[in-house]
Amino acid sequence: MQNKKTKSALKVQKGITAPDSINPLAKESKKRSSTRYKASYYIKGILSGERAVLSQAITLTESTLLRDQQLAQKIIEACLPYAGNSFRIGITGVPGVGKSTFIEALGFLLVTKYNKKLAVLAIDPSSARSKGSILGDKTRMEKLATNNNAFIRPSPSAGSLGGVAQKTRESIILCEAAGYDLIFVETVGVGQSETAVHAMVDFFLLLMLAGAGDELQGIKRGIMEMADALIINKADGDNYQKALLAKTQYANALHLFPRPPSHWRPETALCSSLKPSGLEEIWKMILDYEQQTKENGYFTLKRKEQNIQTLNTSLEDKLRQRFSSDKAMQEKSKFLEKQVAAQKISPYQAAEQLLQFFIEKLKTE
Repeated sequence: MQNKKTKSALKVQKGITAPDSINPLAKESKKRSSTRYKASYYIKGILSGERAVLSQAITLTESTLLRDQQLAQKIIEACLPYAGNSFRIGITGVPGVGKSTFIEALGFLLVTKYNKKLAVLAIDPSSARSKGSILGDKTRMEKLATNNNAFIRPSPSAGSLGGVAQKTRESIILCEAAGYDLIFVETVGVGQSETAVHAMVDFFLLLMLAGAGDELQGIKRGIMEMADALIINKADGDNYQKALLAKTQYANALHLFPRPPSHWRPETALCSSLKPSGLEEIWKMILDYEQQTKENGYFTLKRKEQNIQTLNTSLEDKLRQRFSSDKAMQEKSKFLEKQVAAQKISPYQAAEQLLQFFIEKLKTE
């Protein structure tokens, strides 16, 4: 029998090469972000206003690695003489009040009409379990994020009190050195302690909603006392009359508070970030505050107080890092934690023992 090659109906077509599962641009960006350069590279890029380099430098300040922290400190020290020339505005409010929408609307007005260079440091809440954070503010500020005069940096709160990232002060210095003359610091708005953000900004703006129950019920007096302006957001459509009534109620409440050290009488205003409306009036209010506080000397005084506050906060952070990074301290801490849990020693005695152990350890180093 002759062997004959039979033709098959099955034919394998030459396929196309499967694309890489990772975008090559994303791979390159990741490679750049993970690369550590000399301090001079970051300093030169920041002073030249390069947003990518600024973002990389901020990442260094947020890193917990010792080598990154040391590099970040060199960058911050070099940038410090070029900082301090911005106006810093803290923006807070309950979740759902529309902080991101308000920031984009006001920010877009300032960068387009008034030619401001704006940096937005948006603080996102970190999960207490996973320590993760969504960091979605850039997606909520699409129009502002694409403007060349704007820089938006979402950062995780990392569990810090009041929803303020621990490294926000350093980020402000770097942004100012990069030429941004206006800094917005957006807090989580968790209602804990907004003292942290108030201690690092020049103007503190509180956003409120109307028609959400008793207008004066869910807000702490302490936060209202810190506010330089109280803005009723979403004042449009059917909600406008409710917002007008809320504005009157808040204005009456603010007049009961003692006049702050700035001698500025906190003002109330209506705003709609979607229409938009009321933004020009809010910006004029901020400018009036800036002029008044610079004329009476309070602006300079508060900046000096902020520097002292930064010193104390940095000292606490350094001690905490020293505690947590030392192996002997970790072992001693775990041992005392077990003792406290078993009620063999009080938490106060354990803290005292841990402190004494730390002091004795420093003497031997």
